[in-house]
Amino acid sequence: MNINEAPEAAAKSRRPRVLPDVVRAIASQVLAGNYPVGSTLPSEIDLCTEYSVSRTVIREALKTLAAKGLVLSRPRIGTVVCERDNWNIIDPQVLEWHAPNTLDPKLFDSILETRRAIEPLVAELAATRASLQEIADLELAWKGMEAAGSDVARFARSDAAFHQVLYGACHNPIFRQIGGMIETALNFALEATANSVDRRDEAVRVHYGVVEALRMRDAAAARHAANEILDLAARDLARAKSQHKKD
Repeated sequence: MNINEAPEAAAKSRRPRVLPDVVRAIASQVLAGNYPVGSTLPSEIDLCTEYSVSRTVIREALKTLAAKGLVLSRPRIGTVVCERDNWNIIDPQVLEWHAPNTLDPKLFDSILETRRAIEPLVAELAATRASLQEIADLELAWKGMEAAGSDVARFARSDAAFHQVLYGACHNPIFRQIGGMIETALNFALEATANSVDRRDEAVRVHYGVVEALRMRDAAAARHAANEILDLAARDLARAKSQHKKD
């Protein structure tokens, strides 16, 4: 190895540790609006200086962000922040890059809107298609919600597990894939709004309505119960928004 190759070799040796941190740092700035939509990111050289890394690391970080739809490289202009509609907002990494406890009203509204369009039909289909084991799994997740008490994290995990089982129980491969796509986004929303659940006993009650409807094979009741869950989710989200504004 000659002396000119040494810096590049050193960059490669530390890339597994450094690259994810740099990607997260730049992405967090974009998601927080510190680099507004349409603005140009600092030059590669300036980013190298800011994060104390090689130009290779910066280029790879920007490629990762481009693949997520956050930025776009333009000749003679630089790296530009894309419109929000181009962001892959349900990508697990993009959700992870959001600052802890950050409430993005547009993102959460979109998640709820998507659930309203899908979940009532998913529940209706599950009422006639779910296996006995799937109904048992759904009840097990519900029992986790019931037993969570004041444990917000456990409540959110059980709530997310409930919906995961429900999507699988509809036995529609398209809906199951859509459910898989929004699973991370749903988990993110549930965790972010769990502290705003005004009455967890009410949440437990309406979720049990789905369990009972599936057990009775009552499609109409399942749809009704799913809509009750979504109405409660809308109230929780409104309360979370209100708390966020006060903070």
